[in-house]
Amino acid sequence: MVKLDSISTEQSNRNTAHIDQLDTLSMVQLINREDQKVALAVEKVLPQVARAVDAICEKMSEGGRLVYCGCGTSGRLGILDAVECPPTFGTDPGQVVGLIAGGTGAFVKAVEGAEDDFDLGRADLEGIGFSQKDILVGIAASGRTPYVRGAMEYARSLGAPVVAVICCPGSPVDRLADIAIAPTPGPEVITGSTRLKSGTAQKMVLNMLSTASMIKLGKVYGNLMVDVKATNQKLLARTISIVKSAVPCTDQQAQAALEQCGWWAKPAILMVKCGVSAQCAQQLLERAGGRVGRAIELFEAGQSAS
Repeated sequence: MVKLDSISTEQSNRNTAHIDQLDTLSMVQLINREDQKVALAVEKVLPQVARAVDAICEKMSEGGRLVYCGCGTSGRLGILDAVECPPTFGTDPGQVVGLIAGGTGAFVKAVEGAEDDFDLGRADLEGIGFSQKDILVGIAASGRTPYVRGAMEYARSLGAPVVAVICCPGSPVDRLADIAIAPTPGPEVITGSTRLKSGTAQKMVLNMLSTASMIKLGKVYGNLMVDVKATNQKLLARTISIVKSAVPCTDQQAQAALEQCGWWAKPAILMVKCGVSAQCAQQLLERAGGRVGRAIELFEAGQSAS
């Protein structure tokens, strides 16, 4: 049996001891006050987040994958972050992977007992061909989950870097990590329900891990997501807006450029900004490693030289 009294996320919150006796407005105000502690807790671990981002970028720039693994809420948060990367940043579906104990079906329906299977963590990594080239992020609010520990130990045995996103410093998962990110937002509003403050803290950290990594990998120009996949009407309109925000032009000019390069914002921006063809824009991007700002610098340097 797990000794819950030794796990910080399982402690009782004195501030919410009588939450069941409050009127509705007072109840949600109290929940909101507790939630405000989450961002402050995350702020304290930003140096570790930055180290993890640099490690992720190093692996992904060499062709490796970012792999999340977790159970329950933690696993679902990892999958959520992973599946948002292709439409937002134009990554290949296999570049950012989310694993959850019990398989993808556990995302919508809990698979009881899967989180207690230490060997399953290793098996799931083996199933995706995880290797030294990749980086693993183990997500576990309590910092003790056997499934996550099994995956982390296997990743370490291969020599792959291992990151932990937890809410219990000094826990077993913490000790297994090369980089441990452990925001501590305090006891939950409802004792032990780590989908609340702990889950919010983990979501904030995962947002930063993926977003900051993608920025550093050149998938953002300014603050524009220039690798967005225009797969529906809203995103088609958003892509036009991105081109117009990057370089002053009309809707018609932006759309005309986008249509010539498969609705990819990066070369379209270069076409309008530099007055070049779609083919030339893509060649500039290749020389610049996919970075729009660098591609513009290369074009301007070439213009100056001529």
